[in-house]
Amino acid sequence: MAINGMRQDRVTDNGYEAHRLTVAVDAPYDDFRQRYEQAVPRLRRWRLVLQVARKANWSAVTSLTNASAPHGFLRYWSSDVKPLMSLAGVPTPCSSYLMGNHIVAEEMFRHNPTVMVYVPMQTVITVDSDGGTTFSIEQPSRALATFGSPDIASVGIELDRKVAALLQHLGAPVPPSLLAS
Repeated sequence: MAINGMRQDRVTDNGYEAHRLTVAVDAPYDDFRQRYEQAVPRLRRWRLVLQVARKANWSAVTSLTNASAPHGFLRYWSSDVKPLMSLAGVPTPCSSYLMGNHIVAEEMFRHNPTVMVYVPMQTVITVDSDGGTTFSIEQPSRALATFGSPDIASVGIELDRKVAALLQHLGAPVPPSLLAS
């Protein structure tokens, strides 16, 4: 379903309904990808390894994370998909990411460690069939609501709002469903 340049797809399997949000971005692929990667900096794993080795308290980890994630998220992993898919004759620009925040994840982990199925969140920046840049993510609150826990669900809503703020910072349209809860 397309609404104001945004597409919301619902995918159902065995009772779980995914709610993928695809936002049409008014920027060239390389420009938007660069801005996204600046706004969502790469996780410096060695910093966390050092915190674990020092047996740092959680407030030290929280301070480090907050200082490292200016817009609330870090990139845990990324892949430029185009080079590999080009070998199959499909040279579409596409980058895939795992984006999240371990401080936010811990707020849910304490209630059910299985939330790690959905966090960090997978995002994709690509070019659609019309040549326009798009950003896609599964709506966090919808996925996390499947745990049936009000505590986890409230963090899912918080993540919706953080994703909305990130999109706004990037100059991209914000799907109304991210602000609805």
